[in-house]
Amino acid sequence: MSRPNILWICTDQQRWDTVGALGNPHIRTPAVDALCRTGTAFTRAYTQSPICTPSRASMLTGKYPASHHVYRNGNAFFPPGEVLVTKLLADAGYDCGLIGKLHLSAAKYHEKRPDDGYRVFHWNHHPTPDAARGDAYEHWLRHEKRVDPQALYRDKGAFCGPGVPAEYHQSTWCGEMAVRFVTDRRDGPWCLSLNFFDPHAPFDAPPEALANVNAADLPMPLWRPSDAARWRDFEAVDQQQKKPVDPTIRRNAAPAAPPAHRDHDKVASHVPEDYDALQVKANYYAMIEHIDAQVARITEALCATGQLENTIVLYHSDHGELLGDHGLVLKGCRFFDGLVRVPMVWSWPGRVTQDLVSDALVELVDIAPTVLEAAGLEVPWQMQGRSLLPILEGRADPHRHKRHVVSEFKDSIGGHPDHTHGSMVFDGRFKSVVYHGHPLGEIFDHEADAGEFDNLWHDTALRADRLKAHLDALAGTISAGPPRSALY
Repeated sequence: MSRPNILWICTDQQRWDTVGALGNPHIRTPAVDALCRTGTAFTRAYTQSPICTPSRASMLTGKYPASHHVYRNGNAFFPPGEVLVTKLLADAGYDCGLIGKLHLSAAKYHEKRPDDGYRVFHWNHHPTPDAARGDAYEHWLRHEKRVDPQALYRDKGAFCGPGVPAEYHQSTWCGEMAVRFVTDRRDGPWCLSLNFFDPHAPFDAPPEALANVNAADLPMPLWRPSDAARWRDFEAVDQQQKKPVDPTIRRNAAPAAPPAHRDHDKVASHVPEDYDALQVKANYYAMIEHIDAQVARITEALCATGQLENTIVLYHSDHGELLGDHGLVLKGCRFFDGLVRVPMVWSWPGRVTQDLVSDALVELVDIAPTVLEAAGLEVPWQMQGRSLLPILEGRADPHRHKRHVVSEFKDSIGGHPDHTHGSMVFDGRFKSVVYHGHPLGEIFDHEADAGEFDNLWHDTALRADRLKAHLDALAGTISAGPPRSALY
C-alpha cells in the first residue's frame, strides 16, 4: 500500500465544544461532522499551552515545552536543534507545504523559518494588513483578486463586527490555496499543513457567514456571580482580559469604528469593556462555519481526484478560547477547559475506525508520533508524545491513552510585570492549577463540577494529594536525554 497523504488542518483558538456532530446543536459544521462519521473524534484533547507558539512547537516536535524550551510568543528564533515532524516527512520523500500560520517565533510581518521541510510556503500570520508586507495572502488579494489590501481592510479591524466579504477572506484564501496544493501533479505522497488564522480574535467573520448566526439563539457562557469575586484572587495573573464582565448582561452597542492607525495585535488582544458576549460568540461561530465550508471544498477536491481513500485528514486547534466563560474572553494564564481543551478528529478511510468518539485523555504532543507511525516511519527517541494510531486502528482501548495531561504558561504573552508562570495537570477527574509564585491555585473536581466553578484549593488534604500528583506530572515532561545503552 502506498504511503498516505496527510492533510493536517490546524485552526487557531478553537474550543473543543464547537463541532455539531459532537454535541453542539447551535453550530453548523457539516464538513467536520463528516470527518467524525468517517473517522475518530477525541473529546478530551488538551493543548500543551494556552498560547500559540509553545503549543505549535509541541505539536510539531512531539515534545513538551519543558524539553523544547519554547514557552513564549514573540521568540527571537526557534531553537535550532529542534526537529520538526514535517522535516522528517520531507526527508522521507514527502512533498510538504504550508498555508497560513507557522508561528514558531516572532511573526508580526515576517517570520524566521527553521529547517521546516516545507517546499511550498504560502505564509500569512494574520489577515489585517497593518503594513504592506508582501506575504502570500496580500499577494493573492493584490494580484489575483485585484483589490488593494489596505483599502479592503480600511474600515475593518473592530474587536467584534463584520469582516471582509467571504470572497476575500483569509479562510477563503487558505481553502483555495489548499485545493491547488492537493491537486498538484506529483509522484509521491504529500503533507499539507493548513493553518487557518480564524477563529482567533478579532471576531470578524465574513458578513455572509455572520448573517446565518443569530446571537439571541445561542446559550450564555458559563457564569455565576461568584466568578466576579473569584477574579480578585487571580487579578495579578497575566491574561488578556484584565477584569471579568458579566456575560449575561446584553450590550447591544454598535461596534466601535477602528482607529485610523490601528495595530492589529492590540485590536486582537485588548478587550473593550462594553463587548456583548453573545455577539462575540455569534461571530466566533460564524468564523468556524466559514472554515468548515473551506474544509468541504478541500475534501471535495480530494474526492474528485481519487485521493481521499489514501489521505489522512487531521482537524484540530492549537488552543481554545474563553468566549465569555467565567466573564472572560481571549486567553492568558488560565486553564479553564474552554481555553485548554480543543477539538481533534482523525479520518483515514479503511484504516481509522469510523464513527468512534473517544473520551481518552490525549494531547497535542501526541500528533507528531501518530503521523510518523501512520506514514510507516520511525519515531525518534526525542519525541515524548504517544502515538494514537493503536486507538485509531481499533487495536487499543479507545477510552484509555494517558493518566493525565499537562499544560503550561511561562511568561508566554509578554509585557506583564509578574512574568507569570502557571501549570495545569488534569487526570480526567481532578484538575489542579498552580500559579507559581502566587499564594492561591485552583482545584476542580470535574465529576461534580464540570463547569469549573467551585475551587477546592482550601481543602488541605485534597490539595496535598493533588500537588504531589501535579509535581509528578510536571517532572514527567522533562526529557531524560538519550536512551540508555548500558548500566554505567
